[in-house]
Amino acid sequence: MFLADASALRGSDVVVLDGDEGRHAAVVRRIAPGETVELTDGAGQLARCVVVAASKQGLTCEVTERVDVPEPRPRVVVAQAIPKGDRGETAVETMTEVGVDEIVPWAAQRCMVRWTGERGDKALRRWRSTAREAAKQSRRAWLPVVADPVPTTALAARAAEAARTVVLHEEATAPLAAVELPDDGDILLVVGPEGGVAPDELDQLAAAGAVVARLGPTVLRTSTAGTVAAGVVLARTARWA
Repeated sequence: MFLADASALRGSDVVVLDGDEGRHAAVVRRIAPGETVELTDGAGQLARCVVVAASKQGLTCEVTERVDVPEPRPRVVVAQAIPKGDRGETAVETMTEVGVDEIVPWAAQRCMVRWTGERGDKALRRWRSTAREAAKQSRRAWLPVVADPVPTTALAARAAEAARTVVLHEEATAPLAAVELPDDGDILLVVGPEGGVAPDELDQLAAAGAVVARLGPTVLRTSTAGTVAAGVVLARTARWA
């Protein structure tokens, strides 16, 4: 799967895939005439194509089928406390593969890393690039949104707007598998940092309507908890039926 311009996908039965995406397909992936590819605009438009020509500049593709993929419902949103090192990209990659619709970097109190200035901008660009590439690899017609980083006050506002917000916490008594889930709207899963969610943060989120739940009998790293939680939630919705 490759990303293409929305107007190009709608405009003709022959689509030229050029630019960085086209050169990657033709030169790096070495896709040749006669092979099949899928092109998407990342917002639900999908075109299945046969490659009719290839050059160093890209591919020329003949559309054989067009599909409008509806936006998945309910939406699964993960507020991911910002971890250190490359664990953030690992989390973004696997959450994208499993089907998370939006990832919100959360500047929790106990995060060891602070996204400030150019360093923060660079890290956010890496998360967004990781999500884009993972979406293509997993053949998603809808690219996940990687939002701007938020403090706890802004996250609490998101929690109040969501159809259901669940804070994952190892000391909770209720399992995530037992939390009532909506059929529509946003399901917001909150993943804390390695040091845990601070008590006053729990209070803020609870005041916004969040419930607290545990994943299982073991404690997961912050970089894997969101992916596992999203899988538990998606398995209980019609999206994975």
